[in-house]
Order: sequence, then C-alpha cells, then structure tokens
Amino acid sequence: MTNSVKNILIVGVGGQGTLLASKIMGKCFVDSGYDVKVSEVHGMSQRGGSVVTYVRYGDKVWSSVIEKGEADIIISFEQLEAARWLPYLKPDGVIISNTQQIDPMPVIMGQTEYPEDILEKIRKLGVNVMAVGADELAMKAGTIKAANTVLLGAAAHFTDIDEAEWIEAVRTTVPQKTVDVNLKAFKLGYNCFGVSAEGRI
Repeated sequence: MTNSVKNILIVGVGGQGTLLASKIMGKCFVDSGYDVKVSEVHGMSQRGGSVVTYVRYGDKVWSSVIEKGEADIIISFEQLEAARWLPYLKPDGVIISNTQQIDPMPVIMGQTEYPEDILEKIRKLGVNVMAVGADELAMKAGTIKAANTVLLGAAAHFTDIDEAEWIEAVRTTVPQKTVDVNLKAFKLGYNCFGVSAEGRI
C-alpha cells in the first residue's frame, strides 16, 4: 500500500456511465484496504454538460476534493472533456481518453465547430495521453453501454491494484444481468495497450 494519496478524475458527459465507473473504482480501492473518498459533481447533463467525479485513495484521505494540478489520472469519456479538465492533471500524470466526440451545445447550435485533433494537440504539450477506442471495444463485448468499463480496464494499468481485484469489483458492482458483458469490456480495455509496472501509481 502506498503512503501518499492518489487522485483520479473521471470526466464525461451525462449518460455515459461515469458514475458507475466511479462506483466500481471506489469499491475496488476500499476492498484493497485503502481509505477512499468519492465526490460526484453533476453538471447540466441533460444539455450535454460535464459530469465529473473525484476519486481519492491512500492510507488516509481527509478531503474528497481534487485541486488543479493534483490529478494523477484523468479518465475522459469524450475528447473535449480531456481538454476541459487538463489543468487538473499533474505534470507527470496521464490522460486516458475515449476517442469518441460528443458535440456540446454551442456546436449543436452552430455557434462554433468541434475542435480538431484534440488529443494530438494535448500530446504536443508534453502530456502522456493514452487514446482508447472504447466505443468500438464495448461493441465487441456486446453493447456500447459498456464503454465505461472498457475505459476502467485501460485505467486499471495505472493503479497499484491487481487485475483480479478489479475484476471482482466489476463483478460485484454492475447489475447482475450485465456482469458477463462488463467483464468482457473490462478485459478488452485492460489489454488494449501494454503498460509496464513503472507506469503505475
């Protein structure tokens, strides 16, 4: 068990399953013996607004809030959200982002255009960005609704929790009828790119 507190931001748009992902993550850390604080912030999800969850774990966590420059990991369910929450990432942190694009209201209303090459532009700033085609992998698992679990699987590599513990957290947290598809989705995400132990937090 690490001594320092680790900070994870889960960001997306309403309806993408960010809250279930944070619930699975929180349970995994608690079951692994950590003190955990999870704080959910609901934006204007019905209008395509941001939804963000703070997850903090360690020996002892006093606050549930993650300040700018403190996030070890940002899990972004949509590319524009990765850019929106970039100021919260530590200099040596990692962004795990879905490649999906969801038009925000200004784009839908024709007031602006969706930015091009968002993730590549973030990389050019020297940020470690891991892009995941979560929607496509979720469809392979059986349903696009499991994209959240795909992203969780990809992010699991960057924590100090073993794969078996993550799988158990998924199995015991998702609705019973969706266990099989979510386990498939998690494993597809977990295996979507190789990460050495040195990449873990």
